Amino acid sequence: MDRAIAPTRRKWWMRRELLIALAVLLTGAALWSVIPASGSADINADSIVTGPVELARFEDYLPVRAEVAPAVTTLVGVMSGGQVEALLVEDGALVTQGQPLAQLANPELRLQVMTQEAQIASQLGGVASENLGIARSRADRQAQLSQAQYDLVQATREYDARRQLHERGFLSDAGIQRYVAEVEFQRGRVEELKQGLASESRFTAAQGAMLDQTRGRLQGTLGALRASLDALTIRAPRSGRLTNFTLQPGQTLAAGDPAGQIDSESEWKLVAEVDEFYLGRLRAGQTGQTAQGAKLVVAKVLPTVSNGRFRVELAFAGPAAARLNRGQTLDVRIQLGAATRAVVVPMGGWLSEGGNSVFVVDADGSQARRRTIEVGRRNPRQVEILSGLKPGEVIITSNLSQVEGDLLNIR
Repeated sequence: MDRAIAPTRRKWWMRRELLIALAVLLTGAALWSVIPASGSADINADSIVTGPVELARFEDYLPVRAEVAPAVTTLVGVMSGGQVEALLVEDGALVTQGQPLAQLANPELRLQVMTQEAQIASQLGGVASENLGIARSRADRQAQLSQAQYDLVQATREYDARRQLHERGFLSDAGIQRYVAEVEFQRGRVEELKQGLASESRFTAAQGAMLDQTRGRLQGTLGALRASLDALTIRAPRSGRLTNFTLQPGQTLAAGDPAGQIDSESEWKLVAEVDEFYLGRLRAGQTGQTAQGAKLVVAKVLPTVSNGRFRVELAFAGPAAARLNRGQTLDVRIQLGAATRAVVVPMGGWLSEGGNSVFVVDADGSQARRRTIEVGRRNPRQVEILSGLKPGEVIITSNLSQVEGDLLNIR
């Protein structure tokens, strides 16, 4: 006969509910290990570069690529407008100060100068005539005075001779009075002529001074007119090499137009463009040197920033180490300060984020956390850290500007 068999009871660890719960826990753990935490990102260890934080010697210098330029450049200007008649030198030639470079033609100006010269010559002739008249008047007045003085001497002699006769009784009182009156008349005449000559001398002196001033102004005007004709010849304002001299025969130029420039020969300066980061650290008087060893000094810092860069001019503190040519480029090292010991990290792409923060790698190398820092000076190899990092730590020097979180999981 069949008999009922009692059902076998399952063990507790094989119960269905327990198995389902265990599967859920395992699945969650797997997902937690794969999905990054909130605010973090995963990154491949092979795609990053790290660098140590060190207490080391910091060289405070700035390397730049500088271009050779003439130490002095002088523009050649057109003083008087006209048409280019002849070119006397070629572009690139060595010229001396005052050397004629080109000749301009301006017939209208020449005619105007000739007309005014004739007018001034006529006026100068009138001034000369007035001066001649003054001289003749003075000579006539002096001749009259001389004649009066001579007549006084003659009258005095006649009086002396008649006075002796009068004293001996040979001549009456009425007879001598005529000679006394003649002497008085001639004496008064002499005094009157002297006073008139003195008064006329003062007047003619003032008139002569005015005529001299008029003659000086007329001669100055005449000189300026002739100089305007001389200005039709374009001359070199200084000695050097003539450049940008591109005039063509028949070309019309107006007063003030540039005709070219003269560069100093064998006198050079260096011009460099520098990142605006260094604008507050560069100043005139700082020293430097070229890769060839030539000594330099910062002559000018031009603070206008264009496209994130500004210009610096450097002068040679001594002879250049080699022959230079305009437009040639040289590697230059500008000394910004003395070498010091400082907390430094390697230069890298991390600075593209602004240099305000950096990812610091944990001791086990599995994660890196963003940390706010303060940077100071920098050179091509190192960046000075003022706060936020300690020697012995390791940072990521790669460019992580695309990372938004503050935690990196390094896989």
